[in-house]
Amino acid sequence: MENTNKTVRTRFAPSPTGFMHVGNLRTALYAFLLAKSQGGTFVLRIEDTDQARFVEGATEVIYNTLARAGLVHDEGPDKGGEYGPYIQSERRDLYLPYAEELVKKGAAYYCFCDKQEGETQEAGTDPHETCPGHCRDLDPAEAAAKAASGVPFVIRQKIDRTGKSAYDDAVFGHIEIDNDVLDDQILIKQDKMPTYNFANVVDDHLMNITHVVRGAEYLPSTPKYNMLYRAFGWEIPQYVHLPLIMGRDAEGNVAKLSKRHGSVSFENLMQEGYLAEAVINYIALLGWSPKNDREIFTLEELISIFKVDGLNKAPAIFDYDKLMWMNTEYLKAMTPEAFAAASFPFAGVAGTPLEARWAGFAPMLQQRVNKLDEIPEKIAFLHALPEYEIEIFNNKKSKCNPEVAKEILLELRPEFENLADWTAPAISAVLSGCAERRTCKLGLPMWAVRIAVSGQMVTPGGPGEIMEILGKEEAMKRYDVALQKLN
Repeated sequence: MENTNKTVRTRFAPSPTGFMHVGNLRTALYAFLLAKSQGGTFVLRIEDTDQARFVEGATEVIYNTLARAGLVHDEGPDKGGEYGPYIQSERRDLYLPYAEELVKKGAAYYCFCDKQEGETQEAGTDPHETCPGHCRDLDPAEAAAKAASGVPFVIRQKIDRTGKSAYDDAVFGHIEIDNDVLDDQILIKQDKMPTYNFANVVDDHLMNITHVVRGAEYLPSTPKYNMLYRAFGWEIPQYVHLPLIMGRDAEGNVAKLSKRHGSVSFENLMQEGYLAEAVINYIALLGWSPKNDREIFTLEELISIFKVDGLNKAPAIFDYDKLMWMNTEYLKAMTPEAFAAASFPFAGVAGTPLEARWAGFAPMLQQRVNKLDEIPEKIAFLHALPEYEIEIFNNKKSKCNPEVAKEILLELRPEFENLADWTAPAISAVLSGCAERRTCKLGLPMWAVRIAVSGQMVTPGGPGEIMEILGKEEAMKRYDVALQKLN
């Protein structure tokens, strides 16, 4: 989609109600990519009209998530801009006059019914019964006088229930909705705060938003927004509705993505050790297909190739295995220094002897983890020798068994005890010397010593690196524990 008439302006307008769901993050990403791919402006607007659902600290979560994801907004509450303020509760005084203008035009009406606002309409009920008192039929002058006298009211949109409403969407094409299924939605609540449905239309117009990017669940209600635009005589923005994100459970059943499928918030994915860059890369492909077969893209590359015509109608399935694969590729591609820095908060080595050696040891894990939260389990043996049975000394490939392991450990103990240069190369040289004397493969003494000092068959790094990190005293203590077991 290209807009040659004016600068593309998109917005991300989340509600501060908690963590950011991956669906919301994808909406932000596509709005960002659409704007930046065409040299446009990306706006952040906080839609906090529903104060009952407001969560303390949620606005900061939004800021932090966008920053960590690299989705830098050009205008917003924290940056200002030509069209501020960018928090709806700070704009509350401007909505009522617009709603009253609609009342004067016959496109809205005062509703005095006792029905609680915000109630969810039960499935199968008549959408016209949202106003049980049928206030839409009141004489306009009588209703205005009643409102002016102080009788509590809401302002509802007056839907023309005849015919159909049609519009074009960049993803789903031509859409037609029977007007008879549309309800007279509330525009202004009794506390004079606007509903989301009204505020976003007013704000999108006042902020000169050219493209509205949002989820496909808004497809049926879009005609109501268009009626508002037309009633005001405003230009209707171009719509980009995104396909649903689905999840697959252990039984293979597919349903709308929820917590039962796994982590669904960006914050939780970060806590599990996924890299922000990998998550953004993966989310970009949830409903959008690039023109080539590549799957790994930097954010800058996504900006350069993003086209709305690559968006799909079909629901996208969030595949955690695919995300993990992508995360593994990102981890492998990091520099050793970057991996050490990123992995340190997950490792649990702060305040331990391993902290000072982390920069040297971390790269040994880099090719062995899929997510950073796997690290504590992989290095737990460094903090404490796990319990193990002598059967794990058996290894057909290296031709090791408990008896042979005992011989090798007894043979090498004096050399290790007298080794002054307690470094991985020096320790490895001792193991190589043993293999030469025995005319066996190096894997044999390495296996015996690895088991002795780690209690595990698979470790990041070989016995030389492990013994250096443990230090001579701890390594020899474990060495002797192995000999006791073998005796």
